[in-house]
Amino acid sequence: MAGGRRRGGSGRRGAARQQAGTHRPAPSPSPLCPTAAVAQQNAGAAPKTGRPKKPAEEPVVRGPDVDSLGFQAMDRNVPGLSHVILQKLNMKSYEDYKSAMDGRKSSSDFGIRTYFDMFQKMEDTFKFCAECKKLPDALPDPKSLRRCKRCQNVYYCGVACQRANWPLHKKFCKKLKLVALDRLVEWLVFTGDIPFPTETWTKPTRDVKCWDDWFSMQERLEEKLGAILAGRYMTLLWANAGKPRPEDGELRESIRRLVTDFHSRPLTIGLGLRLFGINPLAKALTVHVVGASHVETLNTRLTDYDELTRMFPGHWGMEVVMIGVDVVDGPIMRSPLATPAPRGRVYLSSYKGLYHDFWESHVETKLAARPDLVVGFHPGFHACPDLLAGWLPTLLLLRDYRLPVLFTVYSEQELKSSLQILVELETHIMGYTANPFASLRPEQVYSSPNKAPVYCSSYYIALLGPAASAVPGAEELEDGDGWQGGEPSATGAAGGITPGLG
Repeated sequence: MAGGRRRGGSGRRGAARQQAGTHRPAPSPSPLCPTAAVAQQNAGAAPKTGRPKKPAEEPVVRGPDVDSLGFQAMDRNVPGLSHVILQKLNMKSYEDYKSAMDGRKSSSDFGIRTYFDMFQKMEDTFKFCAECKKLPDALPDPKSLRRCKRCQNVYYCGVACQRANWPLHKKFCKKLKLVALDRLVEWLVFTGDIPFPTETWTKPTRDVKCWDDWFSMQERLEEKLGAILAGRYMTLLWANAGKPRPEDGELRESIRRLVTDFHSRPLTIGLGLRLFGINPLAKALTVHVVGASHVETLNTRLTDYDELTRMFPGHWGMEVVMIGVDVVDGPIMRSPLATPAPRGRVYLSSYKGLYHDFWESHVETKLAARPDLVVGFHPGFHACPDLLAGWLPTLLLLRDYRLPVLFTVYSEQELKSSLQILVELETHIMGYTANPFASLRPEQVYSSPNKAPVYCSSYYIALLGPAASAVPGAEELEDGDGWQGGEPSATGAAGGITPGLG
């Protein structure tokens, strides 16, 4: 929807979302992941963060409930799995789950009292036979499920199912081992151990072309990784996870992947500014994150996008506004600025509602600044007709106001589907290609693990206004500014992908 979303995926995620109406469901880690933040409060792992009071009136929101679509898709793959998830979360219905995602349930409501309990409940939501899809309660002996020793990720109800599934599983077993490891180590994002402190960039942004370049700027990198390995919460994790602690080399690589997952969004925003020639050193900037949800806002700290300050030292101030119907109450739930952001700071704010409503109520009335860049992380408007219908007013607004837009997608398949829709809407597609700052954390399809893992923000699409053919006298949009890869046709968008924007 416009300001809603379909998404499973990356750091601080945990929705039971799967992509409706497509061949590949979206990846969805355990919905218990967000409860790690709640559980650590119960177990004394971290102090409670104060929250601002809710406003007296919240914006009216509309559109399809995409989380419920995810639960439906999950049950199509593994009948009854959504009930198991709700049961492990001490919930009776999807409405309880939605209340938790909206911050309307207290920490005690989850029934998690210890670290071991938290990790065990999370693991239990992955216990179903990868071949016959049976859950433990459907087996003569619920304890007969056995985990693959290689990947420590998928389960089988017996030798026959494991042998039948092996020709498919062996293609993904090694990657799924990384998925299972990262799923546990992600807890250190909630405790604050990840990411490690970073420094001001020592290279111009144009020279930082990939994650290897970014890591090369991090001073005392091995020392920082070592401190996380030796930390209290890493020790607590493996004392309670129910699995043996991996070798330090494996854990270092997992931490690096999760650091890229954490910083992928701010670095992708920085990439968008550079691609559109928007200079943070020339004026204060405003960035709108459209379709924001609990994925971007659950447990989000006010400092989570400060890497933009290290990317653009000396900038005039940046405000990043999270806008969406599923934005979660928390520290960043504060009104957008009507004046420029403080110089040298990244200011996070949010609005719970649809983007075109926000535009009318805040931007047009000058209660909030007009954006210099609009970013949508995995908007998912390609997933089903209901979501596209919900997104349509926002897509047309972005087009007609000629706003610089950067959308990200999980895969080449999603890229093709999204491009075809954007072409049909006569949007000027300036370019599309692989994102050099995509997350390096592999993610599995939650209820159908034996598929190639995907990575958050793998590709991006850059948009600016209507297509030249739809605007008389606007042919100048077709060239200049160093853009490559012209306007694709609907046929071309549905076929092979030609990189643009180099």
